Amino acid sequence: MIVLGIDPGTAATGYGVVERTGTKLRAIDYGCFGTAPTDALPVRLLAIHEAVSELIETHRPQLVGVERLFFNKNVQTAFAVGQARGAVLLTAAQHGLPVFEYGPHEVKMAVTGYGRAQKDQVQRMVQIVLGMASLPRPDDAADALAVAICLAHAERPAA
Repeated sequence: MIVLGIDPGTAATGYGVVERTGTKLRAIDYGCFGTAPTDALPVRLLAIHEAVSELIETHRPQLVGVERLFFNKNVQTAFAVGQARGAVLLTAAQHGLPVFEYGPHEVKMAVTGYGRAQKDQVQRMVQIVLGMASLPRPDDAADALAVAICLAHAERPAA
C-alpha cells in the first residue's frame, strides 16, 4: 500500500510518500514545494493543487493523510493553512482518494509514542521507522512523512 502524507501551507507544503509492505515502511519520495508570496492567493492555491495532483499521478497512492489545522494565535497564518488544506482535500477528492486527517498530537503519538514530542524527536523517529540514512529535511517534509507513517500504521492490511 502506498500512502501520501501532506503537511499543508501556502508558503511551504511538505509531502511524504510511504510504502507499507506488511509491517515494513519505507519512504519512496519526500520533499517540499512552495509558492511565491508575491502571487495572488488563487494562484498559490492552484500551484498547490497542481503539485499535489502531480504527486498523486506519479506515485498512485491509495490513501492521503493531511495534518489537521491546530489552533494558532496568528489568524492570518491559520487562514492560509486552512486554504492550503482545502486545495489538498479538493485535489485528493478529484482523484477519488480517501483522505484521513490527523492532528499534530495524533501524529506525534503514532511516530514517537508521546503526543508532546519535540520536532527533533519526531524527525529522528521518522528516520528510524523508515530506515533512512539521514534525518529527513526540510522540516515540512519530515512532518509530512510523519503524517504518512501515522496513516500507514492506522490502516490495517486488506484481508
